[in-house]
Amino acid sequence: MTTYVMLANWTEQGILKAKESPRRLDAAKKALKDMSGEFKAFYLTMGDYDMVAIFEAPDDAVAARFSLQIGMLGNVRTHTLKAFPEAAYREIINSLG
Repeated sequence: MTTYVMLANWTEQGILKAKESPRRLDAAKKALKDMSGEFKAFYLTMGDYDMVAIFEAPDDAVAARFSLQIGMLGNVRTHTLKAFPEAAYREIINSLG
């Protein structure tokens, strides 16, 4: 599985219905699980982003589909980053020659 970091901000629609956010998070977790992925961590944050989620997906296409489906609901805007674990980081750096 590949790891992804999702940075999210509430839209005006999303913040107006913030009390529904836990239910929406549960629905997002289920949607990702139905795509053979899994949330590893979720944080409410202060600063440039309102929320940060760490999730795993079988491949980039699943991660993209999940991110698009979340965005289409209109409650958050997301930025999704592919994350390389330390072992992959070391392999990439060591292959630089």
